[in-house]
Amino acid sequence: MDLLKWLNAVCALAPVILMAGVAVWAGLGRAPVQRRWRQFNLLALVALAFSLAGVASELVWMTDSGAASPVLGDWLAVNPFGAWVSLLVQLLGAAIGLYSANHLKGEPRQPVYIAALGAVLAAVHLLLLADHWIVLIAAWAAIGHAMHALLCFYEDRPFALLAAHKKRVTDRAADALLILAALLAWSQVGSGSLSALWAHIAAGHASAALAWSGACLALAVIARTALMPVHGWLVQVMEAPTPVSALLHAGVVNLGGYVLVLFAPLLGVSLAARWLLVIFGLVSATVAGLVLLTRVSQKVHLAWSTIAQMGFMLLECGLGLYLFAALHLLGHSLYKAHNFLNASSAVRDCERKLMTAEVRNSGLSMVLAVPVSLGVVFALQAAVGDQAWPWWWSAVLALAWAPLLWVPKLESGRSAAVFARLATAGAMAAGLTLAAGVMDHAPLGVRNDPLAAAGVVALVGMGLMYLGMVTFQLRPRAVVAVRRWVYAGFYMDEGYTYWVLRFWPAAWAGAGRDAVPPAWSPREPACGRSGS
Repeated sequence: MDLLKWLNAVCALAPVILMAGVAVWAGLGRAPVQRRWRQFNLLALVALAFSLAGVASELVWMTDSGAASPVLGDWLAVNPFGAWVSLLVQLLGAAIGLYSANHLKGEPRQPVYIAALGAVLAAVHLLLLADHWIVLIAAWAAIGHAMHALLCFYEDRPFALLAAHKKRVTDRAADALLILAALLAWSQVGSGSLSALWAHIAAGHASAALAWSGACLALAVIARTALMPVHGWLVQVMEAPTPVSALLHAGVVNLGGYVLVLFAPLLGVSLAARWLLVIFGLVSATVAGLVLLTRVSQKVHLAWSTIAQMGFMLLECGLGLYLFAALHLLGHSLYKAHNFLNASSAVRDCERKLMTAEVRNSGLSMVLAVPVSLGVVFALQAAVGDQAWPWWWSAVLALAWAPLLWVPKLESGRSAAVFARLATAGAMAAGLTLAAGVMDHAPLGVRNDPLAAAGVVALVGMGLMYLGMVTFQLRPRAVVAVRRWVYAGFYMDEGYTYWVLRFWPAAWAGAGRDAVPPAWSPREPACGRSGS
């Protein structure tokens, strides 16, 4: 058993060491760029092998409770969910490295890119091992610092510099909130160990200080995951290289979801924290879900999609559905990385839809999608005899799956394709429902803790969002005035940008001086000043 523990620790630490080593070597070495890429990709694949071995070790070592196993005293520990996220992040990192080696050929700042990419991956792996407040805060700050170099890869692009500056300001605020959360929890537990915190809470020692600690943690995660109103930088980083967007959206922003699942015991004693997550998550999911319907740029569309998905993920954590949030994190990472790295195919797909007249969906399918989706979810629950979900969550899931069932109008010569698409969509809805049911029994060391009152609020909010999506599709001319505000994200980012640059000026416009914008007004054009 001691040998298995040792192997588990080695597999957990190896990706951190390998990625940190390649970051230092790429940043300080003088080897040709292509050789640095070969070294990076080789070590990334070796780290991937260790991450895979770590998951296998966890499956053998893991108990039914899914408890974490210590790696380095009270500082580092491996937990089952962290091992799976580590494997996912390293898989994305290896794929992004291989993609970037070709995508960035000829770019003069490739060594900086390689070093920063390695540093981001090393810091992410370290965060996933954190079992102490200090490690968690330091690793998350290191991720932001390394990401800054990637976001500013093109130093002559003003909006890339503006986005990086806004992210840096937001990250510093999140760091301050995390430090405050740590101090409050530390004062009650007498230790910075997260395992000690879980034991303290399990023993029934809830307090006002822990409740405030949970609220500060929730606000820090809201800032780190780019929820509204601090979301604008995530849209503007489209100025960075495409693989940077893939890494950010698939492996960095969603770390907030991991942290919330990890801190589920603390959220359980902080009702205010859970309501903060519900409110910010629901607003972000609803507004961003409508905004993305108004955007035509593929990468900007994906950025708004990420904001909506992060809002939904934090909503799930606020509702106490931590196991579903874990599944959402893993699925969203794979989906978003594929979409960004395959973004160029969107042009061909759009041309195909225009040629086959598949642009408009049938109004009837939009109306029937909800009852059909409800039938699928409740029928599968009844079939497998699983009553783990509250009724309101089953209804929310049905609303989430419903857009999958939107299909074009039935016309002669195209009915077979429409029925095939409908069958595929139904199978996807059924498969996602079953996957969520299986995940409810995963031994990840956390269990669901539904918050019924917030669940009803979430159901109403998701219903209104679905109604808005249908209205935008079927009656676009009837909502022209509202569409202008929706396109601009209700000008939340413009207001946030104004105050960020007012209190922390930055020479982002390339003029060599601090840029303080004129007073912002919602009467400005719909596109705002922060790009598309």
